[in-house]
Amino acid sequence: MDAYWDIYETYYERIRRFIFLMVKDTWVTEDLLQETFVKVQKKLSQLKDHQKTSSWIFRIAYNQCQDHFRNSKRKIQQENLINQTEIFTHPLSSQKLLEQQQMSQCVQEKTKLLPESLRTPLLLFDIMGFSHREIADILDISLENTKVRLHRARKQLKVILKKKCHLEIDERNILVCEPRRKG
Repeated sequence: MDAYWDIYETYYERIRRFIFLMVKDTWVTEDLLQETFVKVQKKLSQLKDHQKTSSWIFRIAYNQCQDHFRNSKRKIQQENLINQTEIFTHPLSSQKLLEQQQMSQCVQEKTKLLPESLRTPLLLFDIMGFSHREIADILDISLENTKVRLHRARKQLKVILKKKCHLEIDERNILVCEPRRKG
C-alpha cells in the first residue's frame, strides 16, 4: 500500500494536468483522475517493470480519457485552455504568465483543430515534457510512429497558424498570435 501512496503523491498533479489537457473540462478531469487512481491501485500488482511506472500510469489515464470520449454522447465543451491550466501549472511571474497567455491563447485554440492522433503526442511532448519513448509507451505505438506523429502535428499546426492567425513580434520582442479577422 505504501507503493501506491508513493505513486499517488509523485504522479497526481501530472496526471491531473494531462487528463485536463485531453478533456478540457474540470469536472470530467476530476472524475477521470479518480478512476485512474482506482485502476492504478487495483492493478499495481501487475506492474512488472517499475522503471516504466510513469508510462504505465499515463497509459491508464490515456485509456480512461479514450473511454470517456467513446462513451460520451455529448460534445465536450472546448474551454480556453490557458485560463484553466493556470491551476495545474507551477507559479510563474505575472509578466511571464501574461506573455504566455498572449501567445498561447491563439496557438492552443488552433491546436484543437488537429486530429486527436496528432494533438495528443504534441501535448505530451511540448506541454507535458515527455520523451519520445514515454509517448510511445503511453500511446502504445512505435517510437518511430511517435516521431512521425509529432512531426506531422507540428507541420499541420504551422499550416493552420499561417492560415488562421496573424503572427507578429510586438514592441517587447515577443511573438504574438492573433486570430485573423474575417472580412
